[in-house]
Amino acid sequence: MRKYFFLIAAAVLLLDRLAKWAVAANIPLHDGTAVIPGFFHLTHVENSGAAFGLFAESAAQWKIGALVSFSVIALLIVSALLWKNGHALTTTTIGLSLILGGATGNLWDRMMSGHVVDFLDFNLGTYHWPAFNVADSAIVVGAILLVAEIVFAKSRDEAVKETPLRH
Repeated sequence: MRKYFFLIAAAVLLLDRLAKWAVAANIPLHDGTAVIPGFFHLTHVENSGAAFGLFAESAAQWKIGALVSFSVIALLIVSALLWKNGHALTTTTIGLSLILGGATGNLWDRMMSGHVVDFLDFNLGTYHWPAFNVADSAIVVGAILLVAEIVFAKSRDEAVKETPLRH
């Protein structure tokens, strides 16, 4: 069963690499094109910070090393959790697989170039969401799946405790 988790992670990594390559090859840096005018653009930006541009403006020398170190630690933890829970395809293991693939994609960029290519750019009225990429999306979806599993598992457990036994 474990091979499926690593195949999911590899698929995320491959899709992330291909998308970033296509953006870098076809959209000049700091340029973009409207897909849905006023709402969704494909852009080409380089993010030297964490997800969604966090710490991007920081000039601290330790920033890249800290982000790489954090990513490596997260990858080790997620891989260990996947290995431990590798007996069944569940919401938890799918979420962990998505996080593993996304974290690997962004780590790859940081190790190779010191920044991550972001290109998915959304606006809603006057609100502008920071640009992100496939890897970021996989990490967020994976985290949502993990939180949903925790919340709904707790709700199921409480419902079972409250159901009276019938004889």
